[in-house]
Amino acid sequence: MSGFNEKVVLVTGGSRGIGRAVALAFAKAGTSTVVISYVGNEAAAQETVGMLQQAGAKAEAIRFDLLDTAACAGAVDGVIKTHGRLDVLVNNAGLAVDGLVMRVKDEDWDKQLDANLRGPFALIRAASRPMMKQRSGAIINITSVVGEMGNPGQSAYSAAKAGLIGMTKSVAKELASRNIRVNAVSPGFIATDMTSHLDDELRQKMVGGIPLARLGNPEEVAGAVVFLASDAASYITGEVLKVNGGMYM
Repeated sequence: MSGFNEKVVLVTGGSRGIGRAVALAFAKAGTSTVVISYVGNEAAAQETVGMLQQAGAKAEAIRFDLLDTAACAGAVDGVIKTHGRLDVLVNNAGLAVDGLVMRVKDEDWDKQLDANLRGPFALIRAASRPMMKQRSGAIINITSVVGEMGNPGQSAYSAAKAGLIGMTKSVAKELASRNIRVNAVSPGFIATDMTSHLDDELRQKMVGGIPLARLGNPEEVAGAVVFLASDAASYITGEVLKVNGGMYM
């Protein structure tokens, strides 16, 4: 991929899983500065920073909570103040609290909508101003296959991720005239810490619904994100790129 030299990238939830893979993919693609965010696991965040530095990038970990929109805005302002610009924003961090609809508590509904939709909106709102001044930028939102096809026990999570798709398309239309592209990546079932605890029976059931007959890996999602942020995707905006092994087409 091309076009990342001297660029500054912010990846939320970059301490592990898909977020870490995305951050590392940017570093390996030649990105000058990669900033990751985390909310709780400082040790994992600093481990990721070390990996990014070994890959040749300047790296920094910043701590803030997506549930706090003021903190989201402050994080973007901090990146601009420290590094002078922001070229790529990857809204990866999120939250799922599973439960059948009749048992979903108001606070769990609110928390998931805040983390998966309101927080990314606050980050996009904060990033749009400096990107408009630069007249360039790329925003990639990590949604989910369940935001497209639904999933029992995930009504709130599905609603938030579906909302993220709608927001992606709307913001893409708003910002296109300033050469800011906004796209989404929609992963299917990916092998991360969140899926490692699944028993063999459930794992096989999941794989049975995937035409490619396996779980994806974080690096495959990361490749899609880096592509959408790169010059190779310079004529792509408002798109939802599915990385799901064919489970939803």
